Amino acid sequence: MDAVLQTKGLLSLPLNPKTRVFQPSLGLKQRSFSTKPKTPTGLSLSSNGLQKFQGFISKTHGFGTKERNLFICRAEAAAAAADGQPAFGETEKPKFFGIEAVTLKKIVPLGLMFFCILFNYTILRDTKDVLVVTAKGSSAEIIPFLKTWVNLPMAVGFMLLYTKLSNVLSKKALFYTVMLPFIAFFGAFGFVLYPLSNYIHPEALADSLLNTLGPRFLGPLAILRIWSFCLFYVMAELWGSVVVSVLFWGFANQITTVDEAKRFYPLFGLGANVALIFSGRTVKYFSNLRKNLGPGVDGWALSLKGMMSIVVLMGFTICFLYWWVNNYVPLPTRSKKKKEKPKMGTMESLKFLVSSRYIRDLATLVVAYGISINLVEVTWKSKLKAQFPSPNEYSSFMGDFSTATGIATFTMMLLSQVIFEKYGWGVAAKITPTVLLLTGVGFFSLILFGGPLSPAITSLGMTPLLAAVYVGALQNIFSKSAKYSLFDPCKEMAYIPLDEDTKVWTHTHNSVL
Repeated sequence: MDAVLQTKGLLSLPLNPKTRVFQPSLGLKQRSFSTKPKTPTGLSLSSNGLQKFQGFISKTHGFGTKERNLFICRAEAAAAAADGQPAFGETEKPKFFGIEAVTLKKIVPLGLMFFCILFNYTILRDTKDVLVVTAKGSSAEIIPFLKTWVNLPMAVGFMLLYTKLSNVLSKKALFYTVMLPFIAFFGAFGFVLYPLSNYIHPEALADSLLNTLGPRFLGPLAILRIWSFCLFYVMAELWGSVVVSVLFWGFANQITTVDEAKRFYPLFGLGANVALIFSGRTVKYFSNLRKNLGPGVDGWALSLKGMMSIVVLMGFTICFLYWWVNNYVPLPTRSKKKKEKPKMGTMESLKFLVSSRYIRDLATLVVAYGISINLVEVTWKSKLKAQFPSPNEYSSFMGDFSTATGIATFTMMLLSQVIFEKYGWGVAAKITPTVLLLTGVGFFSLILFGGPLSPAITSLGMTPLLAAVYVGALQNIFSKSAKYSLFDPCKEMAYIPLDEDTKVWTHTHNSVL
């Protein structure tokens, strides 16, 4: 992979050529229309030797004087193109900050799409945790049950449905078919499902079953008790995996080349992580609305309506940008297969992916990261609920957390291009697991062996619980900033050499993992 990403220009002519083999450096017009070859100056070849060499060319390749001079003219034009100058007879393409305008028309909308997607994802990620963790009869311990018994089956169901639809629909129709139900659900949740939650949640049934089955079934019964919140949790998770990984990165990989990806993928996160900063401030603003409301007003319901309205607006903006790129931007042409591959079913595509070591390694990266970050997050969120039991307080802290994550990731994005250019793909891919390991060890050490440190923590004006919350927040900030700036671009670069069908299957299966 390093070789693929670092190798470029192997077949181009050398830059700034100094020595001309046949003629001295003259203008293109003189070389094109000269009738007699001139003796080159500064060369060690004798006149006789040069004549023999020219006679060899004439006999072997059939080049006459005009043909040879035309060949030299074309070589000089190619050398000029290698120096970044327009070739002979071609007009220079307009550039802006050294980037071709055609490329900017493609890259800027992609960056805006990524901005809107991550803006929504930040709001949804913070909101789903508030709903599930702070709900009555629930806690952070519900998350493993939720991921196993609700999120995983729905992700598998989506994988099956997406595989079927990808064989039937065009890429454009598939994008809108997946995107619009997300927009509709989040709008309906803020204005319909949450206001009716007291009526549609079977709390009495959950209490009766809990008394019968005992506390061992607290997690599964909590899912039943707050089923609409759990559905929101799953849809928010799917937004991160489906819209980000499958829809956006699949579209980006489809319309960009490997060279463009290496240059611009790390920079996509610059604009996207500005979205983290602004979305964190947005969550903070709506979470603090409760302070200005009178008694008896459900401040969290009002905050939820405001945030879901923004999510819907951003969703339609994403659809508009996708439509604009497809209709007004010239997209690169991919090589066509000589023989069209037959459409494979779900099991056939899964067997095909498993048989490839390259794809198995990519899946291992995704699975290992997911397991590692979830082990830390569940423990941290349980401490977070203990410190901030109110939904508005919890959401307000998550807004600050998202803003800090955006600032850290923005800084890492500035460094990521240097890392890719200087050290290559391999080093960049290893940074995220290293950061996750070191910060995770520090967080769990504080949880497990924090007793002896209590006097020192108290002297700093913090309780051991608050210290655990802050250390866990730092662990998540550093891990996520490394993931967004390095891990995700590395993963998506690894997808590019694959053919279109394999990209679809791999993205879909990894979204489930």
